[in-house]
Amino acid sequence: MPRRPRLSLAGLPQHIVQRGNNRQPCFFAEDDYRFYLHWLRLGAERYGCEIHAYALMTNHVHVLATPKSPNAVSRLMQSIGRRYVQYVNRTYRRSGTLWEGRFKASLVNAEEYLLLCYRYIELNPVRAGMVQDPGEYVWSSYRWHGLGEANALIKDHALYLGMGPEDALRQQAYRALFRAQLDDEALAEIRKATQQGLPLGGEWFREEVAAVLGRRLGYGRRGRPEGVDAGGALPGQEDFGF
Repeated sequence: MPRRPRLSLAGLPQHIVQRGNNRQPCFFAEDDYRFYLHWLRLGAERYGCEIHAYALMTNHVHVLATPKSPNAVSRLMQSIGRRYVQYVNRTYRRSGTLWEGRFKASLVNAEEYLLLCYRYIELNPVRAGMVQDPGEYVWSSYRWHGLGEANALIKDHALYLGMGPEDALRQQAYRALFRAQLDDEALAEIRKATQQGLPLGGEWFREEVAAVLGRRLGYGRRGRPEGVDAGGALPGQEDFGF
């Protein structure tokens, strides 16, 4: 079956997911996370992507980013993916693949889903049972958004900045969003869009994207994504599809 063409438009946020091969770990020590974040920041600057949110889990990565050109996300993820594999293979004296095929990504309708994606990404460690509060997890962007901890990687979207006139009020409003867990319907929508590489938004948003790209966007059947079984996952692996 041919690969589904990627959907990428300059100025539209994308939720990006990349998994370790066969659900195996891709981070093994603190230096690994630091290496990835360092080159993610440099790559974002080089290829023209604004990183809004992220979570580095044990065996997969979530990034929310807005590209300044249509191919920017692909160039960024290919660059960091290759560089990180070389680092891991050299550091741990291993060889072969690290990632499970190509990264997955979905365009996000910012007005409807952007802050929902912020929460989805930064709540990953909580859903995985690694921490009870997202602020306890070091390798996500929550500590910037909710607590004000410095983070040179983040370039926040205007919708986040509009949550308050100053940092303290914005962080307070952001923390309030996390008092409730995401409902099952929202989780399912985000996972389905990312798995199938299709826009996350209402019908009008999908139609606008299709019109700009000049092609029809199809949606697959409902149900468990192919290749995802019902087995349990180790802490940090979050057996939720994405």
